[in-house]
Amino acid sequence: MESKPAVNGHAAPVPHQEDMPGANHSCQDILPCKQKKAADGDVMVMNASSEPLEAAGGIAGVYVEASKKIMSFYEATREHLLSLDSALCLLEAQAATGFITDPVKNRHFSVAEAVQLGLVGLELKERLLSAEKAATGFLDPYTEEKISLYQAIQKDLIGREQGIRLLEAQIATGGVIDPATGCRLPADVACERGFLDEEMRQLLSDPSNEDRKGFLNPSTMERVTYTELIKRCVVDPALGFLLLPLKITFPGLGGRVSSRDLLDCGIINPDMFRDLEEGRVSAQEVAENDSIQQFLHGTRSVAGVVLPSSERKSLYQALREHLLMPGAALMLLQVQASTGSLTDPIQNKSYSVDEAVRIGLIGPELHEKLSSAERTITGYRDPYTGEMLSLFQAIRKGFIPKDHGICLLEAQMATGGIIAPGRHLRVPTETACKWGYLDEATRQLLSSPTDDMKGFFDPSSKEKLIYADLLKRCVTDPNTGLLLLPLGGDSSEGCEGNHLFFDHRTQTALENIQVPIALGKFKGKSVSLWKLLFSDYIQSEQRAALTQQYLAGTLSTQEFSKAVSATIEEMASTANVTFEGLRDRVTADQLLSSEIINKDLFKKLKEGETSAKEVVSMDTVKKYLQGTGSIGGLLLPDSQEKISIYQAKRKGLLRPGTSLILLEAQAATGFIIDPAANKRYSVDEALRVNVIGPDVYDKLLTAEKSVTGYRDPYSGNKISLFQAMKKELIVKEHAIRLLEAQIATGGIIDPVNSHRIPVEVAYRRGYFDKKMNLILSDPSDDTKGFFDPNTHENLTYLQLKEKCITEPSTGLCLLPLNSRKRQFVDDVTRRLFRSSWLPVSTSARGGAERYSATTS
Repeated sequence: MESKPAVNGHAAPVPHQEDMPGANHSCQDILPCKQKKAADGDVMVMNASSEPLEAAGGIAGVYVEASKKIMSFYEATREHLLSLDSALCLLEAQAATGFITDPVKNRHFSVAEAVQLGLVGLELKERLLSAEKAATGFLDPYTEEKISLYQAIQKDLIGREQGIRLLEAQIATGGVIDPATGCRLPADVACERGFLDEEMRQLLSDPSNEDRKGFLNPSTMERVTYTELIKRCVVDPALGFLLLPLKITFPGLGGRVSSRDLLDCGIINPDMFRDLEEGRVSAQEVAENDSIQQFLHGTRSVAGVVLPSSERKSLYQALREHLLMPGAALMLLQVQASTGSLTDPIQNKSYSVDEAVRIGLIGPELHEKLSSAERTITGYRDPYTGEMLSLFQAIRKGFIPKDHGICLLEAQMATGGIIAPGRHLRVPTETACKWGYLDEATRQLLSSPTDDMKGFFDPSSKEKLIYADLLKRCVTDPNTGLLLLPLGGDSSEGCEGNHLFFDHRTQTALENIQVPIALGKFKGKSVSLWKLLFSDYIQSEQRAALTQQYLAGTLSTQEFSKAVSATIEEMASTANVTFEGLRDRVTADQLLSSEIINKDLFKKLKEGETSAKEVVSMDTVKKYLQGTGSIGGLLLPDSQEKISIYQAKRKGLLRPGTSLILLEAQAATGFIIDPAANKRYSVDEALRVNVIGPDVYDKLLTAEKSVTGYRDPYSGNKISLFQAMKKELIVKEHAIRLLEAQIATGGIIDPVNSHRIPVEVAYRRGYFDKKMNLILSDPSDDTKGFFDPNTHENLTYLQLKEKCITEPSTGLCLLPLNSRKRQFVDDVTRRLFRSSWLPVSTSARGGAERYSATTS
């Protein structure tokens, strides 16, 4: 079989195309992938047996269904429509299949060109250049020959997970790319030529293999293959581009749920669906409806236990300390796993079973049983048919013991409804029966439970209960809103004697009190006092203080209600909506003027329809407020111990010059980091707590001016790092190193407004220019200002960050150290010594000469 030319012309970056008439447009008539119109007006059906990808190429961008706009992936992140992780994977697929696409102007670019033109951000450059080598070829470090993507995976030049993702994208868009010729090869020919092996070919062709699902469907948050993503695309009829549709979706159980899913399940009615599609009702308004939230997220389950001393413990901790019997603890943990997540009641965080084992929230001995319970969400696979079954269907087929399964079904009903496997939500009972997730007999049993269904144990009263009744024995932690099971003594007496928690009776009373609200997202509505108390407007410390006064009798119910509503209205006023910046608070107006949020989001903030907490949770906002993280420390071999940069220098694991440059990068990007304690400090604070020593203090204070601002000696104004370089207040080479570190960690820092800003805004404010952008986009040896202690290469900060790992539990960026050997004197230290002169006696008469501290 002959090889086919690359789908997009040639695997190597293609020349620019001229703008086509009508290319800059908003697409009004997007066609489903299977109905792309051919030039002669016929409909070209694109099904699994045809090769639509040869015609259409890879996924060019996104189509926003609500606004009918076409956008590039990077622009979609700027508009908060696509997460940074999703966009990066899609951009890598573009680079690995030939070029970066601008779907609005109908242009194709190499990665370097796309970075220079601002089609993608400079912070993505290294990842995209690496992906581009999948099309242009990797350089074998031993033979210096150009090798293919598969060969690069075999030689560890690219991570296996990333490599498989890019290989799958190549095959999905026409075939494996031969980097020498730029041709696409069918899988069998690729195997013959050594660009695949049979094992890799089988993996990439096996639809059930999870390893090949390297992409995230932004509408559902499911892990899917590139092929599956393409099938969900629509085609721009004007240009023929494949576009990924971004629908109106809602966060659900382990994924996202579309408005169509809510309609099909009977959770919303046709009128609400139309209002959503036509923009008369926002997705946020729908998501915050209590009855809809019940099906998207469920209601609360037992998160942990509380002792008479008010000490809170996780269920597993209670099990290990013999505060709960093994069977009782296991049942409660299985309910957590089967209803969405395992909870840490101290940190108020939830985890999947795998994550919970990894961080020690549960022990590995429970992994198998809890993983089985967790399959309630994704579905149980029928080993005979391959079909994904619901919990009820798995019980009927004998894969789950009936008594145990019925207890878990009752717990599902008690926490919001029956879970529809693979759909990321719960469904009403009628829908569950219609779809086969229940039958009428089981429905009747669950509505009138028998003693046989009492599978849960109250450790205080020693009674066996159904889950719904056990929930009523729990108390609510006002700090977190989590339900905790009281241990020791009669539970009702414990609640009355403990003024830190709400019991079920008090909760019910507060749910029945309606409070009118004049400002914010509840404006003009009467909302239950309970819901208001646990809304985003009230911080946990405020809530705990108000709760203690109310339960102690210091505040009457009416006074409590007034205090809660006053707090909400105060927080909802625009003047109080601020965000934590690098040194100072940042206002919504500052974010708008810096183009970090758009006018729609600003308006919602101003009118209280969204909270600062919700805005900060957007990764595209967090990137500018908090950065994406500098290199926080080292990870030692064998022990996997985390140590700070300065500590590594003290132990001789880093050369003094290397450590100083890495510490300067930390200071210039926001904070000095103590990775062991997972804390961030200003330079002054770091010295005070001994994270750094006095020997580097002055140099780090100077680097920190990149964040706090330099003082213009003529005007007295605060100026940025780039402006200081232009005024020769800092040496150019030094400034370039720190600027590059800022861009690699989220963007240029505006010291006046105390946050990072997009490149275009930096241009306008004089904090950056296009000439400097070109220098950093195509770095020479002069701009590679950082040193890799493992390979002894000079690298850019972005390149060094690519060699780091991210610790899942803390998000810290850590550089793995390959050896514990002490580092010798480096070039920076040698130059420092050479500039230092020492008087040395050279004669019996005591004469002295001056010598350099080192010899050449």
